[in-house]
Amino acid sequence: MPPLTRRAALMALAVATGLAAPVAAQAAEITVFAAASLKTALDAVAADWQKETGTTVTISYESSGKLAKQIQQGAPADLFISASTQWMDALAKGNLIKPDSRRDLLGNSLVLVAANKAATPVKIAKGFDLAGLVGTGKLAMGLVDSVPAGQYGKEALTNLGIWDAVAPKVAQADNVRAALKLVDLGEAPYGIVYASDAVSDPGVAVVGTFPDDSHAPIIYPAAVTVRSTAPEAQAFLDDLSTAKAAAIFAAQGFVVLQRP
Repeated sequence: MPPLTRRAALMALAVATGLAAPVAAQAAEITVFAAASLKTALDAVAADWQKETGTTVTISYESSGKLAKQIQQGAPADLFISASTQWMDALAKGNLIKPDSRRDLLGNSLVLVAANKAATPVKIAKGFDLAGLVGTGKLAMGLVDSVPAGQYGKEALTNLGIWDAVAPKVAQADNVRAALKLVDLGEAPYGIVYASDAVSDPGVAVVGTFPDDSHAPIIYPAAVTVRSTAPEAQAFLDDLSTAKAAAIFAAQGFVVLQRP
């Protein structure tokens, strides 16, 4: 038998008897849609989990409303983490999440930040003259109709009786991190963001905290989507409630609701 023909016959025999080299298993990968305010903390948690499991975690950060709408339109997300219950409720109503997987992970608080690190702290209460404080500048906020931080912010300002006065000065951004950036760059002297965002940016100063009773509780629910077929999605969600992850979230200014 010629050498080439003999080699081919031996290869065929190896395949037939199961002696062929095994094909390497493809590494698992999941896609997470997460509220923009989670970026600093969630990136750190995901990096640790990837090292431990070998599973690749691809995270898309945006406003919760925009991400929820993308999932409604068929975007291939395995896991959704929202900055408000409203958008998770919308997906639940459309049967787009696995109900048994849903859990409230984190809480947060709403703060007023300033571009000037030496800005004087203020007490935020009924009738607070925020419009006077902002002066001729702008107040950076997330979109007040769809971005949770913007929605919470407008609710707080309305309940404090100062929304009408400050509304003409509001510069609305696509998400809370974009609002934070406007303050960091000095394009707006003040902004309303989450406490966790302020922790992530040493370029701004927290000058006041909005009373908890001025807005609805800030809750971050998470759930696996019905489209997901990856068991790793639930595994990653479970990891978000471990002691290690909780420590990272707490260090970034979040209130941990799901205790390990």
